[in-house]
Order: sequence, then structure tokens, then C-alpha cells
Amino acid sequence: MLLAVMLVVPLAVGPAAGAGATAVTDESPATSPDGLQPAASETAAPATPPIAAQTDDRPENPTTSETIGYVDGYWYDDSLPVDDRDGAHVPEDELQAVVYRSMARVETIRERTFETTPDVDVITREEFQNDTGALFGNITERDELLENVRYEALFMVDRERDAVEAYKELYGGSVAGYYEPSTDQIVLVSNDLESVEVNENTLAHELVHALQDQLFGLEDFDRSTTNKDAAVNGLVEGDASFVDQQYAERCQAEWTCLVPETDQPDQDGISWGQYFSMFMPYDEGPDFVEHVYDEGGWAAVDARYEDDIPASASEIIHPGTDREPIDFDIEDRSTEKWSPLAINDTVSRLTMGEGTIVSMFADGTVTGEPSVLSSNEFLTYSGDIQYDQPISDGWAGGELVVYTTDAETVEESGFVWQTEWTDADDASEFRDGYLDLLSLHDAEPVDGVQNTLRIEEAYPGSYAIEQDGSTVTIVRAPSTAELSEIREGTAPDGSHTIDHNIFGGEGSESSDGESESGDDSAAGGGDAGGDPIPGFGVLAAVIGTLLAVAVRHRR
Repeated sequence: MLLAVMLVVPLAVGPAAGAGATAVTDESPATSPDGLQPAASETAAPATPPIAAQTDDRPENPTTSETIGYVDGYWYDDSLPVDDRDGAHVPEDELQAVVYRSMARVETIRERTFETTPDVDVITREEFQNDTGALFGNITERDELLENVRYEALFMVDRERDAVEAYKELYGGSVAGYYEPSTDQIVLVSNDLESVEVNENTLAHELVHALQDQLFGLEDFDRSTTNKDAAVNGLVEGDASFVDQQYAERCQAEWTCLVPETDQPDQDGISWGQYFSMFMPYDEGPDFVEHVYDEGGWAAVDARYEDDIPASASEIIHPGTDREPIDFDIEDRSTEKWSPLAINDTVSRLTMGEGTIVSMFADGTVTGEPSVLSSNEFLTYSGDIQYDQPISDGWAGGELVVYTTDAETVEESGFVWQTEWTDADDASEFRDGYLDLLSLHDAEPVDGVQNTLRIEEAYPGSYAIEQDGSTVTIVRAPSTAELSEIREGTAPDGSHTIDHNIFGGEGSESSDGESESGDDSAAGGGDAGGDPIPGFGVLAAVIGTLLAVAVRHRR
């Protein structure tokens, strides 16, 4: 498992260790580049608690293991020769001193001491890029099929593009460094070994991960589903970012720190739905950790690692709530032609929680393309992301199972996605949002087949939507006739029963059967005025802010 500093966009993926520990998992090598983890964000920094500065009343004989703010001869506020030079260039023989001082500074904020000093190495970007394939592990054809169907179900990566390649494009040229728990090693990636620049905040963030690993063991947590992985990352990355934010504030107010200039990253090729989904723990995590800190200081944060790991992404998005998802096990009701996709002889069951679902509805908000959520609803001018949305906040559990014929190709694939919601109203809101999403991708109702639509391009197939109280079931198949082959009883003959404008209704059907007024603000990704954020310049500024945030803190 690696926790990586990214220069462009965050990508949260489950560790190989977690995937191997659980038989039924939705983490394949395609989304788990050997457990590569991204960084946290400075976006919308929470109000950080006042941390008392280290006093001058220091012990005469400080020790690394017992004295907070002191590591191997260096205090947190010591001056170094590199402080007096332009830029953030650090000669090889001076790197260790920078590491020691950064460790001491992390200790001062986090109020814990390091047990050991992690190794810190520097490699070239070319070396890292040559190793990128190995980070993604042995990606089989079934892994690729699983990821392609997953992200087609979420309308994030279409049929013309490979989901695994989309992930790799997010990583391409973007990793600035990482921490590897299995070796207790930090690796910094530099464009030029002859003139290495060190971002002290990047180093400090990775040092927080090293401290977490020494104290709690980062490879021991259950990351067997996307939702569990996001929950764990919300704590791990939220903790590191919470420290990181205070570290940055002290760099501005009282410490001399190494901060190199960074270039604006390239946004071409970014799958924003993937970005938002994987970015959630790093945007919401600091707020979650701040909430825990406010209740009991760092001792309360430590306790969450030891006996109260968050169970769901919803607990990160809604601090202070207990949101453990209900167990799911979709019954196989397919014909002999179809079977659930199995990886390593086990059916792959994907659990995509609230963070992924809201990201699905926000996919077009940055670029101004059609989106169910408007830019005004999802993004702020400061670059903050609003993951707490009515359309997804009632998620209580769910599971997606991919189906395939013997051909095992994306052309002969389908899925059953069943979600549970806190009540029928929340279920209806999600159902209508997914119907809006289908409408934005030119879905057309199938005459004479109940609550069924068809898309011919980009995300081709027939889609059937069913709601039973607080449960919503979505089934996709290559053709309308094959819907009932994948799940018996799906798409019966008859008229459409859902009151939604895609079926010619006047509005969305509420849980009590009364009709609500339709909302076509989603078409175009904005409000009724048709312009999600006034002016292209402002939208471009929001994009720039998001990417600038990613530059600063990609762990």
C-alpha cells in the first residue's frame, strides 16, 4: 500500500493488502495500483484549533523518543542552511536535516513522537513513470471489464474509453511522492535530481502517514469496498490534512519553510466524476477530524484508529453520525446465458457509497457539461466541494453486481445495482436523479415495457428502474429482451408507472404518490437561467482553484 502525493488530481484506491484480506471485494488491481493512495486537500480548511507553541523551557537532555518537537538533534524551530537560499533546492547531504526538522514540527502539532525515522529517498519522474505499470498490479481482462461496467453504471467513463486507462491518465506525471507502510519509506519524485526541490508541506504530510503507521498500522484496516476505503481514507487523510493545514499556517506565521513554485497542472483528459469520487475523503476528511478533535483533542482522534474506524463514507460527509451501511447480498436471478462476474473465483460485489453517488450526479459541474447537480450546488468560488447533497444523503447501503455472458466483453455485459435508502422519499429522490442522468445521455423510453429506457451511444444498453419503498433497483442489459434474462421479472410489459418527465409525466413521483413539479435545471448543469456560474471566466477560475488545491496537497 502506498500513500502518494499527487500534483494533479486525487485518486483514492484500496490497498492490495485489504483486497487480499477479504474474499468478496470491489477492489480489483485496476483501481488498486498496489494500494496507491492520494493526498488530502487544503480546500476549505476548517477552523484549526489553537496549538500552543513549544516553550523555551526545554529539557537539558532531550531525546527523540520522549521529547515532542525534537528529533535527532534538531528542534522544530531550528534554522537550517537551506532556509537562507532562494527557492526550495536541497542538496543531498542536507536532506536528512530537513527531514528531522519536519518530523519535529509534525510532532509539535500532532503531540505524539515518532518511534523511528522513515527513510526518505528521491527518484526522477522518469524512474517513477517506468514503475507506474507495476503500481497497478496484474490487471486481468476481468478486472478491466469490472471497472468499465462500474464506471458506465456511474456515467463517468463511456464505452469509447477504458476506465483503467482513465485512472492512469489521472496519475500520469502527477505523483510528487509517496509513503510505503510495508517499508516505512518516503519517496519524493523530482523532475531533476541535479536540482532537487523539496516541498516541506508535502514531506510533512507523508511524515504524518509514517507517524500514523507507527502508531496504528495503516495496513491493518478493512478497505475491501469502495465505501469502506473512502471511510478509512476520511480518517487517515483527514488527520494528515488537519495537521498539514496547521503546518502551513505556521509556515506563514512563524516558521521558515521550503515551498517551491508549482506549475498549473494540465486538466486535459480528467474524468471529473472519478476525480470527485476519489477526492471526497480529502475534502471532507479534515472537517471530520476537526469534529472529533473538538470533542476530545488528539486523544479522541487516536481512539478512532484504535476502536472506532468510520464504517462508511457517509460518516465522513456527516461528522457525528453513525451511518454503518446495511448488509447486501443481491440474489442471482439470471438465466443460464448470464452469470455474475467472478474474480479469483468469487463474485465481485461493488459497494459504492454516498461519496461516489454524489460524484456521479456532479460529473459535469466543472466543465459546464450537462449534470444533474448544478455547479452552483456542488462547487464554491473558493474551490470547496459540497458533498452533502439531498439527492444522496439518505444512502443506507447498496451493491452492484456485474453480469456477463461467456464472451466476457463489455458489449455482452450488464449489471444489477440495488440501493437502500433511509426512507421512500430519499429513494425517490435518488431514482429521479438517475432518471435525470439517463435523460442527459439521450435515453428514450421503450414503448410497452414498464419503466424502461434505451441509450444507443456512449453508454449503450437498456435500463430498467424499479422502486419498492426505500429500495431502488437498476438493471442494465445490452438489449431490452435481455433485461429479464439478467434479472428475472425485470421490465415487464405494460405502461410506465413512474411519474417523471422522461416518461412524459409532469414531475417526479413522491413516496405518497402525489406528483411534484418537474425540475429541468439539470439539463446543462446549471440553474433555470442555463448558466451554472455567471461567466466563463469564473468557471475557469473554479477549475483553476480545484487544480491548484490538488497541486498543493496530493497525498
